[in-house]
Amino acid sequence: MTQDRHHSSHLFDDARILLNEVLDELDTSEDVRQRLLQPNLSLQVGVHVRMDDGSLKVFPGWRTQYDTSLGPAKGGIRFHPSVDQQEVGTLSFWMAVKCAVLGLPYGGGKGGVQVDPKALSSLELERLSRGYLRAIADVIGPDRDIPAPDMNTNATIMGWMSDEYDAIQRDQIPAALTGKPIALGGSLGRVAATGRGALQVLDLWAERNERKPEDTTIAVQGFGNAAYHFARLAHQRGYRIVAISDSKGAIHHPEGLDPDPIKEEKTRNQRLKGMVYCENSVCEHKGAKTIEQEELLALDVDVLALGALENQIHVDNVESVRAGLLLEIANGPVTREADEALAKRNVPVLPDVLANAGGVVVSYYEWIQNRSGEYWEEDSVNQRLAERMTREAQRVMERAETRNIPYRRAAYLLGLERISEAILARGQCHRCE
Repeated sequence: MTQDRHHSSHLFDDARILLNEVLDELDTSEDVRQRLLQPNLSLQVGVHVRMDDGSLKVFPGWRTQYDTSLGPAKGGIRFHPSVDQQEVGTLSFWMAVKCAVLGLPYGGGKGGVQVDPKALSSLELERLSRGYLRAIADVIGPDRDIPAPDMNTNATIMGWMSDEYDAIQRDQIPAALTGKPIALGGSLGRVAATGRGALQVLDLWAERNERKPEDTTIAVQGFGNAAYHFARLAHQRGYRIVAISDSKGAIHHPEGLDPDPIKEEKTRNQRLKGMVYCENSVCEHKGAKTIEQEELLALDVDVLALGALENQIHVDNVESVRAGLLLEIANGPVTREADEALAKRNVPVLPDVLANAGGVVVSYYEWIQNRSGEYWEEDSVNQRLAERMTREAQRVMERAETRNIPYRRAAYLLGLERISEAILARGQCHRCE
């Protein structure tokens, strides 16, 4: 646990340093700075779960709401052994910035439970999900804080939580959570939205740099929901996916890989056993060479798409990165020190607060559909997603190019500028002109 706490503290420190640097550049009120240095609310709970063997276990959980000047908090729930309060707080800050960058009427939210969900049976996982929802029910709702899926949570888990929230409220409130099954008011297009949005940002960058998909090689770290759909859609667009990894290993094929049969092999055992999580690996694919996960990060490719965990590119391995561009599909995969080292080498990074925002954009569309009672066709959802992602990505890229600054700095300037304006408009700042 000491290492996990250090990891979370490092994330939080990096976030605060960047926040202060950008606020200095914006020259905004000190009152705005003070409001943004801490979350509005950080709730810790104990989630009581009766295990299948009759024993009782209590898992620590958290829900954090960052600045909500733009609207109710919005953000996912992750189940992972390393989750702690600082990690959830940092993730909620990133969500606040991300929602602002995409022009969404939301503040930042995030939740998590410190658990290895793959060690639980399906029934234990359902009890955990419902228990966590009961523990945070008093601080969420469609006008206060709207949870969604994140690492190791999915539509099935959101369905359990939505049902539990309806039972607590004695009402049907589909807009209280997003990322739900379609049968419970989920939006078409939500499952692939994060990967699709990341590809749209990459497409825009490629277009602005006169690069064709068929001339662009990509290595994909991670093969969860977001990274898989990114790889699948990128392959369809003509990009050459030359390497893929998951938590158990990595594979490489210079001529290119088709993500769909790899996914099929990886999930076959999951379907047969009726499991919630996949136990197989991409390494079981026979048509490619198995390599070490660190080797994938050092491949000579045009794009390194990071879709796994935080802090994957750091001071100890950044010099081995040979990719021409990094695309952050995961949250915080590049540390601040590594980011600075890449900038000195003129290696651009398309940041998480822009590149992986497709999921929250379509969650916003789900929220709108739930509140109006009118549901959209998938083509309409995808079109709206493409229009918003392209519009806001263009703003970020134009600002970065005009001012000759990294894309991350440009994105934070745009997001924090919008949050600061909302704080000032609410009259919550005193020493302001």
